Amino acid sequence: MSGITGYLGPEGSYSHVAAKRLAEGEIAPYQSFFLLVKALREGDIDSIVLPVENSLNGGVMQNLDLLQETEGIVAVAETLVKIEHRLVTMKGADLSKITTIYSHQQALGQCAKYLYTHFPHAALRQTSSTSGCLKMIKSPTDAGIVGCHCDVDGFEMSDECISDEPLNFTQFLLIKRGRAEDCARSAKMYFSLTCLHRPGALVGVLSVLARHGINMTKIESRPIKDRVGEYRFFIETEADCGAESTKVALAELKKNCSSVKILGCY
Repeated sequence: MSGITGYLGPEGSYSHVAAKRLAEGEIAPYQSFFLLVKALREGDIDSIVLPVENSLNGGVMQNLDLLQETEGIVAVAETLVKIEHRLVTMKGADLSKITTIYSHQQALGQCAKYLYTHFPHAALRQTSSTSGCLKMIKSPTDAGIVGCHCDVDGFEMSDECISDEPLNFTQFLLIKRGRAEDCARSAKMYFSLTCLHRPGALVGVLSVLARHGINMTKIESRPIKDRVGEYRFFIETEADCGAESTKVALAELKKNCSSVKILGCY
């Protein structure tokens, strides 16, 4: 198939919103992030959309691991999606009798204060996506958390956002097969690295970026699974991958780090 972009479905998920913005052709839902990456790697689709960071909860660790572990793919574009969660129930449901609330893990976490305040005794159940919770609402005692954009025919949705923080955004990346070395220009570069195990190693990394005038827009640490006590850093910078200063900076990082992997140029 060609011209197809995969996203975490079903329709109505935040990934669906991001896919409609970033896709260059058709879009297709998948049941998990793992299946998305597998389909891309095997050539079933041309690109995929993955969330990599939320402004409240930080990095989406599962997807950082997938980007790190999968060779031959690279991020080529990004978009920020505003997250506006709504409580959804069957029509006429009595909110005081809600016993179970379904949604994606990220949504449950981003509405934690609201849920604790209004439904302290409700059981929280994870679903594969926010819109997927609609299939789980089968009685007036069930509720879910969906995006304000979600089609909720047959359900009632809260009038106001229930997120603990109204300024809530998720960064999504468009991922394709290819190599970062094939990217000609970029406004940003996203890469991972592991520092040498010695004092001041991370300071040295940041000094390289500063010395070459590269502004760091975010940094996230992630434990290395098979090396207890060691961490991998995921760093996004404002940098043109085609600029000579960027190439020199990357060469210095590779010389002074245990590993460096370019995850995206966009």
